[in-house]
Amino acid sequence: MSQDQRAHIIKTAGELFFCLGIRSVSIDDICRELGMSKKTFYVYFGSKDELVEQLLRANVEHMEQKMRTAMETEDFRGIVRKFTNWITTEKEDVRKVPQLVYDLKKYYPRQYSDFQRHSFETQQHYIEQFIERGMESGLVRANINKDYTSHLFAKIYTDALRDFELIESKGHNLPQFSRVASDILMRGILSEEGLKLYQQ
Repeated sequence: MSQDQRAHIIKTAGELFFCLGIRSVSIDDICRELGMSKKTFYVYFGSKDELVEQLLRANVEHMEQKMRTAMETEDFRGIVRKFTNWITTEKEDVRKVPQLVYDLKKYYPRQYSDFQRHSFETQQHYIEQFIERGMESGLVRANINKDYTSHLFAKIYTDALRDFELIESKGHNLPQFSRVASDILMRGILSEEGLKLYQQ
């Protein structure tokens, strides 16, 4: 079984789900887009439920890899620059994300619950690492409670930023909310020296 082919199916299905919503995309649609028979599809995935589960897992793994790569930077100043760049350049097209999340909550509640839990654990772990590394370098305030702070912001990223009814009712979008949340986090935990670096 080719892992590249499996990843290609997940990527293609994800693009279709993102554009059209999960409920409206069938396995036939995915196979047609891939130029693949359903028989071949079922070699890789036993059902659409399994595909959705693997897609969500791949999403968390991508997020974790991105954070892990950033945290591997030896100089903490470089880590601050990377996070600052993410905050200022995020331009994700989220026009269809509310429908995507709605479908997940309604039709795939178990998969969505697992996704939320894994997302939270990943976010909390790397925010805590960020705080620890920052304290060692003097760029994060020494009096920060890393447990409370990492828990709070992980909940914001995994829960509040998926409250699309509230976000859209205010005329905002997810990238805007995400930038505000990240900016508050950075300004709340950085020392005076860290803030100078961040504001550059």
